[in-house]
Amino acid sequence: MPEKQPEFVVTDRRKFTSEGDVRSDVKVEEPEAQPQKKAEAPAPAAQAQPAPDAPKSPTAEEHREQNVAYQDSTRKLDEMLAAAGHAKPEGFDVNFQRIVESYYMTALMQLGAIRMEGEEQQRLDIIGARQTIDTLGILSEKTKGNLTPEEQTLMQNATFELRMLFLEVSNAIARQALKGGPQTGGVTK
Repeated sequence: MPEKQPEFVVTDRRKFTSEGDVRSDVKVEEPEAQPQKKAEAPAPAAQAQPAPDAPKSPTAEEHREQNVAYQDSTRKLDEMLAAAGHAKPEGFDVNFQRIVESYYMTALMQLGAIRMEGEEQQRLDIIGARQTIDTLGILSEKTKGNLTPEEQTLMQNATFELRMLFLEVSNAIARQALKGGPQTGGVTK
């Protein structure tokens, strides 16, 4: 009787043994020589070191240059649109209130509370709504102490209302499931 060949082969690609020694069958690659840099002060032990292959963050100067270039580009785009007869809409600038409103409206649509004019009833996206509401919660937590009183009130009201609506919708889905009837709208991801 011929011996059955395995359907797959396991290859050990670890470079070190369990004792921490380099395995004899592994070729050790020497790091490429890098140009010498000015001596830098050692990083404090408490500061986490990024992985050697992690992308480096831009310097403050690179960030400033990029911001200036971005602002210049958006100004030129606005000028081109204005020259073509397309004026910049009033209140188009992005601010914290618009960010919160955008998440708020997205969650309302995901929960089926509103829909675009002329659209039929759309399916609920309960998972997407939860993620959107959680994102607002994280934003609220991370901006604590940095908001104006108006912004803080907007954030608290938006998260409160969305969480209450989420509870209403999820409870309605649960009640419908217990009755054994078809779920209106379904759930999408």
